[in-house]
Amino acid sequence: MEDDTSAAPAPAGSACLVGHVTVKDPAKWAEYCSKVPATIAPWGGQLLFRGKRNSVLSGAHAHTDVVAIRFPDAAALHGWHDSPAYQALIPIREQAVDLVLVSYDC
Repeated sequence: MEDDTSAAPAPAGSACLVGHVTVKDPAKWAEYCSKVPATIAPWGGQLLFRGKRNSVLSGAHAHTDVVAIRFPDAAALHGWHDSPAYQALIPIREQAVDLVLVSYDC
């Protein structure tokens, strides 16, 4: 029997952003989430998923939510993060959540 558990491969050179999130203010979080898509589109970003933690199967993980976004490459990911459009949303994000953002080559 073939193993069908592997994820579909990302395009070569892609970069992914994973945010581990704990929501402090749901209304601010909703405001932030409604504004982020317009900032990632110019950089070719694609929301892969957003979800709430079901269970921790191994180790310790303090955050309750997760978000993953794929970009065409690391330059696009960093360009988005450093862009004036996204930087303008960071004060809302900081009021809304505690988080860790990590970029990955994928």
